Amino acid sequence: MAGRFFSSDEARLMARSRLPRMMFDFVDGAAGDESLRDINSRVIDAIRLMPRVLADVATRDLSNRFLGMETGSPFGIAPMGMCNLTWPGADMMLARAAAARRIPVCVSTASSTTLEAMQEVAGGNAWFQLYADRSAAFTDELVDRAEAAAYEVLILTVDVPVLSQRIRDLRNGFKYPFHWGPRQIWDLATHPRWSIATLGATLAGGLPRTMNYATSSSGASFERGADRTGADWDYLERLRSRWKRKLVIKGVQCPADAERIKSVGADAIWVSNHGGRQLNAAPSAIEALAAVRDTVGDDYPVIMDGGIRSGEHVVKALACGADFVMLGRTVMYGIGADAERGLSRMLDQVSKETATVMGLLGHSSVAGLGRHCLTSSHPGFAVLPASNA
Repeated sequence: MAGRFFSSDEARLMARSRLPRMMFDFVDGAAGDESLRDINSRVIDAIRLMPRVLADVATRDLSNRFLGMETGSPFGIAPMGMCNLTWPGADMMLARAAAARRIPVCVSTASSTTLEAMQEVAGGNAWFQLYADRSAAFTDELVDRAEAAAYEVLILTVDVPVLSQRIRDLRNGFKYPFHWGPRQIWDLATHPRWSIATLGATLAGGLPRTMNYATSSSGASFERGADRTGADWDYLERLRSRWKRKLVIKGVQCPADAERIKSVGADAIWVSNHGGRQLNAAPSAIEALAAVRDTVGDDYPVIMDGGIRSGEHVVKALACGADFVMLGRTVMYGIGADAERGLSRMLDQVSKETATVMGLLGHSSVAGLGRHCLTSSHPGFAVLPASNA
């Protein structure tokens, strides 16, 4: 059956065959030699969980309460820029999925769709992710737009003060605005399914653009490689004073930074190494999660992304201290494999795997998951060292 896959690895292979190389590499690629992208998943794979028996798990409930909101699952969709390059209308697919499943979809500053349209289609389930652009006027405008569009959660991403070297994009000549040379044109011609769909969308509305920039009244223009050095400690304090709703700080890995962010009054910390797309030498996301959790205490809200490829990974992240988990490449692999059907299949698959693993651990609700689910919490067992992952 076309588009049928049973794992994120299978979806990734389908996406690689169906998308032009430079579009697939834009999704799949990472910084440097890309080792951290794979280490993220391998370290999670190495974690062992302790199954418990004779519990009543006939019915499992994935609903979760986080930051005062009720969600249908303990995971959501991370912010990703220019998603419509993966497939025409990808942003709207993500928004519709968020509305149908009651999960958050995080809207990037560099999204292919305006933050207002995403919030409307997502049925109020959208969160807005803010980069501290070099233009203070543009950044202030985005905060005002998010407030006017009734966003309840603002995410400040702080781990991209400078853009990393992403070798695949450089090799493919991937840049914005786009440049179509002979090699890029051949790439498009040899992937007709994507090209025909994109041509139809282009004729209807033009090439994908970073629409929050395109609709700005400040005159800001998107530069993919531009510095985003406006985010410093002073800016965080000003933003905290200005934004009265929930404020999340994304891209935190150092426990000392987490402790200071908590003291400023952020509502949650998002542990992330940008999926390995920034500092390739950074720690794995799951290791950073454990360290940050130890520092901020058990009751402080913590989100995690990085290397999550299955429902088992979701459960492991929750067991290691996350209150909520975000999916990035995994959902884009689903879209690349089979557009909106692929996205739905991927989210269904992760949900089913999460419920299955939860039941095998002897728990019927997400609230029952925690560090006691790790083998290291039981006498005679220890977590497999990451170096042996």
